[in-house]
Amino acid sequence: ADVGLRSGLIQREGGSMEQEMGELRRYRTQSISRGEFALSDSFYFYRKGLESIVDDQVTQRFSSEELVSWNLLTRTNHNFHYISLRLTVIWGLGVIIRYCVLFPLRITLAIIGISWLVIGTTLVGFLPNRRVKNWLSELVHLMCYRICARGLSATIQYHNKNNKPQKGGICVANHTSPIDIVILANDGCYAMVGQSHSGLMGVIQRSMVRSCPHVWFERSEMRDRHAVTSRLRAHVAAKRNLPILIFPEGTCINNTSVMMFKKGSFEIGGTIYPVAIKYDPRFGDAFWNSAKYNMVSYLLRMMTSWAIVVNVWYLPPMTRQEGEDATKFANRVKSAIAHQGGLLDMAWDGSLKRDKVKEEFKEHQQKMYSSMVVGKKARNSQEPHTESSKS
Repeated sequence: ADVGLRSGLIQREGGSMEQEMGELRRYRTQSISRGEFALSDSFYFYRKGLESIVDDQVTQRFSSEELVSWNLLTRTNHNFHYISLRLTVIWGLGVIIRYCVLFPLRITLAIIGISWLVIGTTLVGFLPNRRVKNWLSELVHLMCYRICARGLSATIQYHNKNNKPQKGGICVANHTSPIDIVILANDGCYAMVGQSHSGLMGVIQRSMVRSCPHVWFERSEMRDRHAVTSRLRAHVAAKRNLPILIFPEGTCINNTSVMMFKKGSFEIGGTIYPVAIKYDPRFGDAFWNSAKYNMVSYLLRMMTSWAIVVNVWYLPPMTRQEGEDATKFANRVKSAIAHQGGLLDMAWDGSLKRDKVKEEFKEHQQKMYSSMVVGKKARNSQEPHTESSKS
């Protein structure tokens, strides 16, 4: 520790809370074994807080990935410095091409794709529930998603297609952007799961559910975990239904890591089909920072980028092992996805993007310190009483 201080660095040490506090009390007459509070104990929590800030691996996952070199997409980066007139001219030409040539074509394709999705699924919805209806529904969905993918100039490379999700299964993937759905549905049809919306999104959802058994929940139902699980379990039980597409992280992460998977998706039962998605940031930043951009601004950025280049890996299907709970199963699937996509496997909850740290984490530290101080004090007070009773 002294070497770390001399070099001007904070050296992170291992050890339990009791060991580290005992080190802080080393030069004091009050020992940790006495089970009493010491003002020096607070320095332990100060140091842990500073170490967490310096070695923060969570907050940086909610901002855009840093690039090694500039991709000529923006001049608003505060780290950008003027380099040369030639590079500035190239950037200016790129702006003209992206906004005046590519963007009008892309927005036209997107409008065509969304319009045909609404019209096509509505018309298919009037057909009786037979194989012809299912075939036409899948055809319309594939056609529309592929048109929308062209509207993003998406270049997609699919790997290990023999592991594609099958009907009656559950497809789980890491989540970087709302366009993850377009990327995956460009190669196969899925049953979407999400909250019911109003406005244009509501019109699209209602038309889609006419032709395909998508699972939309009302806001009140989303809070009822058992109701959500029962509806998803009923969908999976029907082996003719399309595989459910779920993003267990629950929020968008910046394409560098995979964060904690919610265990609810792994309590349903059935076969899990893991999928790893990795975007190439050199051609466009696909990460949606919802705290910085609304949906319209984000889509504008996507349609004015050079292209969306992405790799998709289908992993072998996985099932829950004997004696394995849902949390361990979720972590096993998450690790497989992170390894295949070259992403960092993190145990933190992605909900920290919007929410504060859960009170239970704070209470856990408080209970540890309380049991160490109060518990030892109680044990020390009992020892003389035990010796007197023996005598």
